[in-house]
Amino acid sequence: MKALVHTAPYKLEYMDWEMPQLSPQDLLIRVRACAICGSDIKGYSGKTGRRQPPIIMGHEAAGEVVRTGSEVIGFAAGDRVGFDSTVYCLRCPNCLSGHFNLCLNRQVIGVSEGAYRRHGAMAEYVAVPYWIAVHLPDSLSYAQAALLETVSIGVHAANRTPLKLNDSVVIVGAGAIGLVTLQAVKLKGAGQVVVTDLSQGRLALASRLGADTVIPADAPELAQKLRQAVGAQGADACFEAVGIQATIATALAATRVGGSVTLIGNIAPSVEFALQTIVTGELNIYGVCASNGEYADCVELVAANRIQVDPLISAYARLEDGQAVFDQLYHNIGDNMRTVFIFD
Repeated sequence: MKALVHTAPYKLEYMDWEMPQLSPQDLLIRVRACAICGSDIKGYSGKTGRRQPPIIMGHEAAGEVVRTGSEVIGFAAGDRVGFDSTVYCLRCPNCLSGHFNLCLNRQVIGVSEGAYRRHGAMAEYVAVPYWIAVHLPDSLSYAQAALLETVSIGVHAANRTPLKLNDSVVIVGAGAIGLVTLQAVKLKGAGQVVVTDLSQGRLALASRLGADTVIPADAPELAQKLRQAVGAQGADACFEAVGIQATIATALAATRVGGSVTLIGNIAPSVEFALQTIVTGELNIYGVCASNGEYADCVELVAANRIQVDPLISAYARLEDGQAVFDQLYHNIGDNMRTVFIFD
């Protein structure tokens, strides 16, 4: 098969690669669409340690089942499917207690981080366990389905956060995850939702997708402006969807005493927290790791257009042009949300 292989820092090669080996519980999927996640762009630089060459990246994808293992249940050749990015074992204590995203034997499709190497979907074929796959309705295109993994993270973030009807919300960061989170909290009944980002283009898109107020992140006294937009006390809940020191500080400063801060972004490996703000304000801090069973629900949400993904698809590309596409995104991502590789 043909695959886009990350072979060295900043290096991708479109080459012949061996077909995935199929276990008795695997689906062999012919990939029809695969989106480029921000973690892929950062990973190809070699700086994150989670894309150690050689690795076929790609964990946001959809396609058609071409073969099934002998123990597969509920799927057959010809089925249109999407799949979660997290491969969980169903056997460890965390899986048995329903925390699949925290599986003690967890692998992530398209990731190589030392303990394991799991090739991904930037290839003609990929193999995944059948229990992480879901059937796709005919109304959902493969490109739209490639965004389901992104959607599931924003929905999981909303589910992790104790939102009540009409609660005020601040979202720091209007990338793809932030904009899905915006739509998810609106569905959950949030009241005033304020979004901040450096990009005017992304803020305009946030307004289109339901933000009540947008505020440029480089505005003077940003935290004060965010508080004014939701009320003097601050937001009931704040979602941080960037993952660096400055934006986490903004999220903490914009949240009311007793409120919740949900951390989704994951760029910096460590940051300093304003401990006194958290302790004396009795803030609730939630971390978000991928998604936990929301993927199947997201199929219905996207198919019904209750969560929009078309505005998040910025461009389409061919897998053979992968090096040029990654180079462009790495050096100037601009307002790009997701570029989707489309397969013939």
